[in-house]
Amino acid sequence: MYKIMLADDEGIVIDSLKFIIEKEFGDKCMVESAKTGRSVIELAERFRPDIAIMDIQMPGINGIDAMKEIRSFSKDMIFIVMSAYDKFDYAQEAINLGVLEYITKPMNRDKITGVLRRAMSMIDEERTKRSNDLMIKEKLETVVPIIENGLIYNILFQEHFEEDVENFKSLLGIKEEYGYMIAFVFGDEQQGNHMTNAVGTSVKVQNHYREVREMAREYFPGIMGSVMGNKIAMLVPSRKQKMEYNERIELIERARELVRKIRKRLDVSFRIGIGAIKGLQKQLDSYNEALNALINSTGTVAHVDDLPLACVYEENYPVDLEKQLFDAVSKGDSNLAMEKAGRFFEWMEETYPDSLMDIRLKSLEFVLWSEHLAYESGGMSYRFKAREDWLPMIMQMSGLEEIKSWFLDKVATASRNVATKREEKSISLVEKAKAYINENFQRDLSLDEISREYDISPYYFSKIFKDETGENFIEYLTGVRMEKAKQLLLNKELSMKEICSMVGYADPNYFSRSFKKNVGVTPTEYREGKG
Repeated sequence: MYKIMLADDEGIVIDSLKFIIEKEFGDKCMVESAKTGRSVIELAERFRPDIAIMDIQMPGINGIDAMKEIRSFSKDMIFIVMSAYDKFDYAQEAINLGVLEYITKPMNRDKITGVLRRAMSMIDEERTKRSNDLMIKEKLETVVPIIENGLIYNILFQEHFEEDVENFKSLLGIKEEYGYMIAFVFGDEQQGNHMTNAVGTSVKVQNHYREVREMAREYFPGIMGSVMGNKIAMLVPSRKQKMEYNERIELIERARELVRKIRKRLDVSFRIGIGAIKGLQKQLDSYNEALNALINSTGTVAHVDDLPLACVYEENYPVDLEKQLFDAVSKGDSNLAMEKAGRFFEWMEETYPDSLMDIRLKSLEFVLWSEHLAYESGGMSYRFKAREDWLPMIMQMSGLEEIKSWFLDKVATASRNVATKREEKSISLVEKAKAYINENFQRDLSLDEISREYDISPYYFSKIFKDETGENFIEYLTGVRMEKAKQLLLNKELSMKEICSMVGYADPNYFSRSFKKNVGVTPTEYREGKG
């Protein structure tokens, strides 16, 4: 259906246009008309036509001015001008208003129907585009929450690589490098810092999750996770590294208002905890701060900066640099760890050049923690007295260069140990497995048996075995058996059946097929020297 408005002060013109439209387009069009500039504007506001056929010269407000007024509240209406005036200035103004066609009277039926078909085609295209846009939006309404929940899941469970976070940022259009976490905790009622009936209310909130999400996003422009127990986590991206006092107060007030709104709508008690702004890779820390803020408060809303929970550093202390250093150690990236350690030491030199004892202690603190991270990563044996000479050694160092050299060396060693010990552990396990296969290949040996022998899952063992040897377990076992079979075939006193059994095969036919496949000839041909 197309809505068409006719605007002309001559009744005969309007009647003629109606006749042409009804004759040509039948019941596809709804037609209304007006004869003055003012009534045309009023009709356009009420009728909201898709197409308007306008005369320029009408009583009161002329057609050009009427179109300008209509265009202010109806951007998509298609105008067709039909006038006895063919003056250039009228035509130019009509063109500036985006008129589809400027037709001079007397009207031509073919001209009118042709331009109306063009207009209808444009309307159809726009409606199709709008329908497709709505369809895409509808699909996004389903997909986006899944992507958002994926990001929150990665943040809370730390199951991600840096490229995963970048992918999520790209998909969700996050350009900010910082953010803070909000923890929504709910129950039937609040008793101190505890919410009652966590299980029952989690089911209720799950059934109203979309509603809660929409309400929360009215107050916070954030990324929301799914219901987990009686909690929901939300990430709010931020361009700033620190929140100003007035921003924090406004944020808390918004959170209090949201709590009241949700309680009224769902009859569920909500509490909101808010963590500090941190880098996107550190949002788990912000989330834990949000939860701790609620644990240490009895209010409905708690912000970590209002409570004496977090460590407060001196103004110019390079917190981010410290975290980057230990992240590099944890990953086993010795080059990055040394670069961050060098920058941190330079900060100490520049900021406290006369505080030699404090620099010694800080260097020792960082080295001890780096080694702790190396032990935590696995593959190293802890020895209580391994560091007995560290304190005397660092106390005897007289200059900053000597301390710096020792500091960088120890940090690099810890980082390398993280990387190499993991690798050594895998290689050691694979070497043990290969030795076990070489000793037991004549039995019905399985991947499960070897995995159980070394107390590791079959899936993980299979992966590291393939990574280290380039072959999977069956390929390696078959290779060992084939090599042993070739040796035994040189002894002509042994029968094929005996050799088959000695290399772990119960079926001689299967052994023969496997030998042919892997060696290229049958066992008999090999024995006869045709290999």
